Amino acid sequence: MPSSPQHPAPTPSDLSGAVAEDLALYREKFRRRLPESLDELHGPTQGIVELPLHMAWSGMTSYDMSKPRQRMGLYRTVLHEGLRNDLPRYLNQDLLLQLWPVLRTLVGRTVRAVWEDAFPQLASRTRAAA
Repeated sequence: MPSSPQHPAPTPSDLSGAVAEDLALYREKFRRRLPESLDELHGPTQGIVELPLHMAWSGMTSYDMSKPRQRMGLYRTVLHEGLRNDLPRYLNQDLLLQLWPVLRTLVGRTVRAVWEDAFPQLASRTRAAA
């Protein structure tokens, strides 16, 4: 919509407020999906894992857990696209803790922050690996 007296162009302060609100909503989307505890994560650690299309909508749907790159790709996809009920089904607590120091560099900043804020043991694994 072009700028007019009835609809002035947004100012930089309006944009920063809108951006902040969008970021807060985006962060909340991931926060609501979190399990209560990492103890809930009992997903597979071996074999072939098939993801449903609501998570694997833009790429691979089948992941071989014996292949490190595929395992990392599975976790990255589930963290970004998985719903609350998907996380315990596809993520494994021990494997998540093991992968986190590298995985945290592959996920978006918001996903990383939400998980590390909720589960300090993830952030401490990162510091221990450094």
